[in-house]
Amino acid sequence: MIRAFLALWLLAAPALADPAADAAAASQRLLDAADALEAAELRRDRVAALTGVVQAYEAGLAALRAAVLDARTREAALLAQFQARDDQLARVLAVLTSIEAAPETFLLLHPSGPLDTARAGMVAADVAPALQAEIADLRDLLEELAALTAIRENATGTLGRGLDGIEAARMALTRAISDRTELPAPVASDDAAMMALIEAAETLDAFAASIAATGQAAPATGFAEAKGDLPLPVAGRLLRGAGAADAAGIRRPGWLLATAPRALVTAPRAATVRYAGPLLDYGNVIILEPESGYLLVFAGLGTLYAGRGEIVGRGAALGLMPGAAADQGTILAEIREGGGQEASETLYIEVREAETPVDPADWFRTGRDG
Repeated sequence: MIRAFLALWLLAAPALADPAADAAAASQRLLDAADALEAAELRRDRVAALTGVVQAYEAGLAALRAAVLDARTREAALLAQFQARDDQLARVLAVLTSIEAAPETFLLLHPSGPLDTARAGMVAADVAPALQAEIADLRDLLEELAALTAIRENATGTLGRGLDGIEAARMALTRAISDRTELPAPVASDDAAMMALIEAAETLDAFAASIAATGQAAPATGFAEAKGDLPLPVAGRLLRGAGAADAAGIRRPGWLLATAPRALVTAPRAATVRYAGPLLDYGNVIILEPESGYLLVFAGLGTLYAGRGEIVGRGAALGLMPGAAADQGTILAEIREGGGQEASETLYIEVREAETPVDPADWFRTGRDG
């Protein structure tokens, strides 16, 4: 009876831990993104709406992966703690079993007389609260373990639906962009001159400097006021700062961001697209001119949504990072191994003022929202 009672007590309904709350919030974000995807297809501003949906999916998936990783880390720590206390649990069960087996009169009357009976009562009074505290502590451990296990089991299905949803959103965005019929008149450009610049360029730096030297009217002013407040163009983490040497010892004036495959790249500011296309071995490059005298250079994209001469608004979709999106099994394997979000692609970011590269840290803030 004591063992059954203890088992029922320890396996009571689990209370939510912080990772569980985080996972629930992330799952809700993915459900909201799915609803938004259906609604976006019916909106007049489909491109803008779908851009927001893709970003919502990216944020939701990243949050879910982080929550599951936190849950697995905590679960491993609790299992280790619980296994280390197996002997304590065995002792608790042994004491409770002996109490259950002893006749009540023997607990009340000590064979050595009244004094030892009183002492035995005092010892029992001291032991009982300690046993209760130990049982409560072990119960809390099992409650949290049960909650963390539920996170892992529930996240599998949610993650799969989220991955399917974001791919559907990316495809819908690509279709919406290709279906556009009303676009601002592109800024006039000299194709022959641009081809000459491309053919003469030996480095990205030289090409960007040439673009800056052929400055043309930009769609807005006041770009300098955005200094220090530009959102990142893609969800990612800083891999290398301005001036830091790479593995080959080469130092570049821009940032290198690690991103997930097929991550969405957006315009941090309204701008004219001065160039969009492949360049040397940099992959696809987009150069934005938010204002005369300033350039934003992004190198390493895969799919391009914006074209040269196009005027894009703040937050407009510029393209997708290259690579193949990770499947559910790969992501879960990374989480089991203690890895975070896959970030196998890199986007190079450069800011130029009057043809001179400057540190992006002076312009961009950490985080993409805003």
